Amino acid sequence: MYRQGSFPGRARPRTRWCAVLGVTVTAAAIVAACATRAEHRITVYYAPEENFPTVIERCADALGEGYELAYRQLPRDADGQREQLVRRLAAGDSDLDILGLDVTWVPEFAEAEWIEEWTGDHAERATEGVLDAPLETARWDGALYAATKNTNVQLLWYDEALTPEPPETWDEMLKMSAKLAERGEPHQILFTGAQYEGLVVQFNTIVASLGGRIISEDGRRVVMDEQVVAGLELLARVASSGLTHPALITAQEEDVRHAFEATDSRAAFQMNWPYVYAAMREGNPERFETMRWTTYPAVREGEPARTTIGGYHIAVSSFSQHTDEAFEAALCLRNVENQKFSAIHDGVPPTIEALYTDDTPLDPSRPVDQADNPSMATAYPMRETILEALRDAAVRPLTPAYQNVSTVTSRILSPVDRLDPEAAAQRLNDELSDALELRGVLP
Repeated sequence: MYRQGSFPGRARPRTRWCAVLGVTVTAAAIVAACATRAEHRITVYYAPEENFPTVIERCADALGEGYELAYRQLPRDADGQREQLVRRLAAGDSDLDILGLDVTWVPEFAEAEWIEEWTGDHAERATEGVLDAPLETARWDGALYAATKNTNVQLLWYDEALTPEPPETWDEMLKMSAKLAERGEPHQILFTGAQYEGLVVQFNTIVASLGGRIISEDGRRVVMDEQVVAGLELLARVASSGLTHPALITAQEEDVRHAFEATDSRAAFQMNWPYVYAAMREGNPERFETMRWTTYPAVREGEPARTTIGGYHIAVSSFSQHTDEAFEAALCLRNVENQKFSAIHDGVPPTIEALYTDDTPLDPSRPVDQADNPSMATAYPMRETILEALRDAAVRPLTPAYQNVSTVTSRILSPVDRLDPEAAAQRLNDELSDALELRGVLP
């Protein structure tokens, strides 16, 4: 899933594309050199992704003669990515053509009129075969403002040597963990409990699984019902159970992964994204042999969890001077062929449903070889579980003020091991109402 390599069977049109991987003088010189090869340049501002330059190369063919396709790599962290895009777009920077957006940013950027609406043939091609939940996050106020490139969903990862049958609910997981602890065996339950977006994702999943929501469907008001309170009670009960990792209140995704992957791990369960599969294979091959996966644990028995999705979209800047070409290039960057390539090589699950049942190798003209010519089946043995979760997934609140909502929510939930459900519910009601009134862009 993380191997480098070009897409097989395709010549590299090196005179038609340009990858810009930094913001230093060296990068500026690269841009200048590329500009001399074509009359116009289409820039793609996108997050770091190891094999994305290969996708850029392939999509040079989507442009007419006289155009270059340039990759401008955004910072690695989401806050840094958003900050750079916001500052440039607020200034009306016409150097931005194609934008990589986190799934939570679309309403904000659309409301600010920074991104173009997708209509007509462009919209039809961008939505064909796409799963409902990722597509929902690409819309705002009834219109499509982005094309889905990849999605993501957390699974429950467990050690078959400790628990041959995985827990189906949170209550069952707590009981299993307690029994393992009594026997002196690894037992900890790991999830993202730090004061940041990862904690908001856990809370949103729990509330959605109970049939509730934090913000109304139109993104305009706070919804504080009994499901939210019940979600707070479960989060508080788990965090204070003594069955979690001692560093729960500072744990982010990588901390969770490392705690489960460690040779002296005391963990039995982790809630995390599918990338941990390939990471475990390299980091702890012995435990990898007994690591298994299932869907996120249900909050209520008999009612499957609705897991909050992640992912990334591609949008076209309203300040682009080459809108038609930008739409065509954007469609290429996330088409079926390139979503499959990115899924296999960079571990980003596709948004196109048909790819989850695609058993053909990356290069169908060559014999199947799992190491050299992988397929979705070999790269994603958990693909059926991912698809099951995606078909009834939850999304984070769709609102232009999401950055405010996330910041306020994570602050009120923290520290999660000392969470007071009733007090937190009241604060969420009051402070999220204030946050939604701040409809402008955070600095």
